[in-house]
Amino acid sequence: MRICVVGAGAIGGFLAGRLACAGHEVSVVARGAHLDAMRRNGLVLIDQHGESMPALRVRAESAERSAELGTQDLVVLALKSHQIADVAPRLGALCDARTPVVALQNGIPWWYFHAHRGPLAGRRLESVDPGGRIAACIAPQRVIGSVAHKGAELAAAGVVRHIVTPADRFPLGEPDGSRSERVTAISRVFQDAGVAAPVTVDIRTEKWFKLWGNVVWNPVCALTQATVLDLYHLPVARELGVTLMLEMRELARRLGVEIPGTPQQRLARALEIGAARPSMLQDVQAGRPIEIEALLGALVELADLTSTPVPSIRAVYACARLLDAVLRERKARIDVCTEAATEAPA
Repeated sequence: MRICVVGAGAIGGFLAGRLACAGHEVSVVARGAHLDAMRRNGLVLIDQHGESMPALRVRAESAERSAELGTQDLVVLALKSHQIADVAPRLGALCDARTPVVALQNGIPWWYFHAHRGPLAGRRLESVDPGGRIAACIAPQRVIGSVAHKGAELAAAGVVRHIVTPADRFPLGEPDGSRSERVTAISRVFQDAGVAAPVTVDIRTEKWFKLWGNVVWNPVCALTQATVLDLYHLPVARELGVTLMLEMRELARRLGVEIPGTPQQRLARALEIGAARPSMLQDVQAGRPIEIEALLGALVELADLTSTPVPSIRAVYACARLLDAVLRERKARIDVCTEAATEAPA
């Protein structure tokens, strides 16, 4: 199967490696030193115990030259949500009339209200797709939603370190809730590559459940330089997390989604994954733009649409926006300063 992973960073790189190891013709779209390293030496996956596969050969191209990869049987979109709009116009060259796009982004996705059965069906969220740039380039009918319940980070250019836990999975779902032939086939491809990818008829609830943890871990850890374990062990920080999650759960309910479990159970996953750095913290420490709108801005926009009070989410959103603005203006980064912070993200 011809598969292109667009955005072969931590999660995308992990998937590309597993799919290549399973014998698929895998290409990746990446940039910078990571792209150069994969071209020279291939892609290396290493787990938290130091066990690694031999370097995997994948064809690597930049976004500017992605058209040279030709049409694909499957495109896996593993970019951060705020990176998609700039790359979306180039994705058409990778797709024929039947090519599906598995969208792995955290948070509320640009396609959320496609094939939705509620009163906001067809609504475009300005926070995650300003001006409709993404929807104009990626037909929503192509999209299969997914969620990455997996910890991974770029340990070095061309090297992805990942955390193996029993909770690892990449659920796949059609926006209309059907068990289509294509989503079932993609699930088999992932499963055969050693990636748990169950088909769900409710991908939106999966999105909300993942975001339930991310609404706490990503911004709070980025703002404080704490790991998820640091946050869990400080009662006042854990209390803030519960407050954010309760606001978000009420918002989800007004949109017809019941998030499973309790905030305490979700936050306790920190005990399983350890001193992990969420992706937003990794970006702050690397001096990269941070993924704010899909994780927080979309919640504020949805709260406005549904008249739901979310004062704590609004406050954290404002602080995250300010942090991002300061880092961009000063072209700054916050260096990793502890051994624990070198671990993979939640």
